[in-house]
Amino acid sequence: MQTAVIRFPASNCDRDAAVALEKITGRKPLMVWHRETELPSGVQFVVMPGGFSYGDYLRCGAIASRSPIVQDIKNRSERGLAVAGFCNGFQILTEAGMLPGVLMRNKDLKFVCRPERLKVESNKSRFTSKFEAKSEVMFPVAHHDGNYFADKDTLNRIEKSGQVLFRYADNPNGSLNDIAGIVNQEGNVFGMMPHPERAVDVMHGGTDGLNFFKSILETI
Repeated sequence: MQTAVIRFPASNCDRDAAVALEKITGRKPLMVWHRETELPSGVQFVVMPGGFSYGDYLRCGAIASRSPIVQDIKNRSERGLAVAGFCNGFQILTEAGMLPGVLMRNKDLKFVCRPERLKVESNKSRFTSKFEAKSEVMFPVAHHDGNYFADKDTLNRIEKSGQVLFRYADNPNGSLNDIAGIVNQEGNVFGMMPHPERAVDVMHGGTDGLNFFKSILETI
C-alpha cells in the first residue's frame, strides 16, 4: 500500500504523520512537495499534515489550498481517493472546498496545546470503524484557529447525514456543536483539528490514534 504526506512551507507535523503511517503499513510514505502538480503513481491515501503553512498568513490554509498538488488531490478525491487532514490540514481541506465549513479563531483568542478528550460520534465510516461508537479517546490539540463554523443549513445537513465523526468532550475552541472532526458526504475525505498522528506511541502519552489509521488503511 502506498501512502503520501503533503509538505507545505512551515508544515511541522509531516514527520509525525509519516511515522504513524509507517508504523501501520510497514512502508515509508512518499513525502510530496506542494509545488508538484500530480501525486506519484499508485498513491492510495493522502495526509495533509498540521503546521502553519505559509505562516498562517491571509487565513489559515488559504494560500496552501491554492497549491498545485491540492488541485490534483481534489480532483482525485472526487474519483474516490482517500484523504485526511489534521489541524492545518483540516483548514486546507475546508479552504479548498473539499469539506464544508470554516475554521475560525478560537473563542477565547488563545492558542490551545494539550491532550483533549473526544467522543467518537459514529463508527460507521472508513475513518472510525475500529472504534466503539460513543467511546472516548484522547488526542492532542495544538491550534489557535480551530473554532469550527458553518451556516445553519450546512450544519443541519452534516448533522443529519452523519458526517460528524468526532466531538470534543470539553470544547477548547468554541466549535459549533462541539465538532472536532467531519467527513464529506462521499465518506472518503476527512478532517479534524486534533492530532491522531501524535497518539500512536505509548511513550508519547497514548495510542488512541492507531485505531484511526487502522480504520482507513484497512479499507484500501
